[in-house]
Amino acid sequence: MLTDNTVPVSGLLPPQSAAGTSEAVAARAAMVARLEESGDLSRGPVREALLALPREILLPHAYVRVSGPGADPIDWRLLDGSHPDDRQEWLEWIHSGESILLQRDGEPLDALPRGSVTGGHMTSMSTCTPATVEALQAMELGSGQRYLELGPGPGVSLALAAAITGPGLATGVERDGPMAAFAQRNLDRLGIGAGVIEGDALKGHEPRAPYDRIHSGIGVPCVPVPWVEQLAPGGRLLTTLATRTPSWPGQLLVTRTAAGTVEAVLRGRPRGYRPLLGYRWLNAMDHRTRIKDDPGTARSTRLTPPPDEAYGFWLAAAYLAPGLVRDFQAETMTIVAPEDDSWAVAGPGEGTVRVRGPRDVWAELEDLHTHWAQAGRPERYRVDLRDSCGVQHVTSGAGPKALAWTLPPLAAVPRQAP
Repeated sequence: MLTDNTVPVSGLLPPQSAAGTSEAVAARAAMVARLEESGDLSRGPVREALLALPREILLPHAYVRVSGPGADPIDWRLLDGSHPDDRQEWLEWIHSGESILLQRDGEPLDALPRGSVTGGHMTSMSTCTPATVEALQAMELGSGQRYLELGPGPGVSLALAAAITGPGLATGVERDGPMAAFAQRNLDRLGIGAGVIEGDALKGHEPRAPYDRIHSGIGVPCVPVPWVEQLAPGGRLLTTLATRTPSWPGQLLVTRTAAGTVEAVLRGRPRGYRPLLGYRWLNAMDHRTRIKDDPGTARSTRLTPPPDEAYGFWLAAAYLAPGLVRDFQAETMTIVAPEDDSWAVAGPGEGTVRVRGPRDVWAELEDLHTHWAQAGRPERYRVDLRDSCGVQHVTSGAGPKALAWTLPPLAAVPRQAP
């Protein structure tokens, strides 16, 4: 376990990496203070890295959404950090803790025009800082460890990891060639010895294996076999398991013991990484107006809406009540099965729920909650990665009342347009 007795990160960085304007230094300090106050950040090397690394070098521009929720197409405004009229807002935004949007529809990343634009889909972004901090702390990074980042994007988490592990030990594999070049160029300016390789992240990077720590910045439906094979004894692998719903993500921690045994634990989390390219999420937006006009027929229910923090239940729902997605912008808990044109709205009042459509969404959740309670209200699930055919089984424990399911296989990732 890492403690405050580890080598300060600032001592591992070249002098130029600690450079920055007083405004940037103050913004980093304020960001760290907010993360500490929220309980997301503990004292240790990750905190030191956040204070030392000038993230403005890695995030030289940022898109800010101008349109309100549900707008289509979306209006954006590009902030250019080098422009004096944008600099203060840009500096505050990239230190805000929000996910930083960098690229629309695979556009060139250099010399993007500042100002207003409309439409397009974001194809590259930096993960929100609390999620990055959670992942790096969970991996217990330390000096001298070999680190692999899968899907590093602009390289923020890769740079933080490199500052902790030391130069020449942190490698990223990025599928998007222009993004890989963009990240490498900016990382070179930091002088921390991190490398980004263009390639298929699902294959890991065998030439530099094995790795003491592997972190995936992309969500996957199951664990790619090469990732496990490239994990060193004593190593840790952390990834998001993507389901068809963005509502209830799962975080998977894989460890390889000193004896070589692989263990994997899955738990629900409030946030997770976006899924790999081509993976289609369900969404409730197309049903929002219809639900408001006709929330459904009221009936009694034995299930009080489970709290958001019942991560173990909601994670199980993502697999055992598939095809559901929650509308978090609704006034009361609203669960939609978009492909079945069905939904459930909690209330009005205690002990009632409104349901509509051919699929009784709430009845499924009632049944699942009963089984979850009988299984001991599990918050953690074991994932068996030993199957020689690559089938990955999940269980809450032993016995007939345990919850269990099988992870879906990996699908082919579509090729990017040249």
